[in-house]
Amino acid sequence: MGLCVVLTACGGSKSASTPDTGSATTKPVSTAEGPVSPAAAGEADRKTVLFLGTSLTAGLGLEPDSAYPQQLQRKIDAAGLPYQTVNAGVSGETSAGLLRRLDWVLQRPAEVIVVETGANDGLRGQPVAGTQATIGQILDRIRRDRPEARLVLVQMEAPTNLGASYTTAFRAMFPALAREHGVTLLPFLLDGVAGRPALNQADGIHPNYAGERIVTETVWRGLEPVLRR
Repeated sequence: MGLCVVLTACGGSKSASTPDTGSATTKPVSTAEGPVSPAAAGEADRKTVLFLGTSLTAGLGLEPDSAYPQQLQRKIDAAGLPYQTVNAGVSGETSAGLLRRLDWVLQRPAEVIVVETGANDGLRGQPVAGTQATIGQILDRIRRDRPEARLVLVQMEAPTNLGASYTTAFRAMFPALAREHGVTLLPFLLDGVAGRPALNQADGIHPNYAGERIVTETVWRGLEPVLRR
């Protein structure tokens, strides 16, 4: 997977056809720096959902607004939930790479943190025990630095060509981590997409636009209850 870093915040946008019925009656909010528009004040009140992940989160090969965190923003807006998504996916990153950059990425406050990692460890056939220990360190570090954040872990799977014992151990790693660290476990990110050529790009790994819509629905099923909690 090529190197690609995405760090974007996605706020809700108003359609050009939507009438601005409140602008004539709502007063701007004043701050020390001067008046703030009602829309800007609303954005400032939003909580952050931070997505930490690999190229699957960054949306490699897709337009930026088509990666699943950005598509989730539109679902969040439609549901009327006060959140903005931030996509901090890095292509090619292993769990060890995510651990190394946590100090930097956690400088941004976040109320919900979604962790999608381990896929590249599996592609490289790295020992499951080592990957599990590293992801455990990631979850512990987030708990330490963001104790109030709701923490979500995404289930990932290893390639089947690594053998049944490896793929079974890799699959079991995520529920074990969720239980040990008390975090919410989301379904397999590529459920219904992995192994289906019509839903993937030419590399057979990264979802195409149709596949990414399915990924978005999969994540939303698990994430929506967390946001409404």
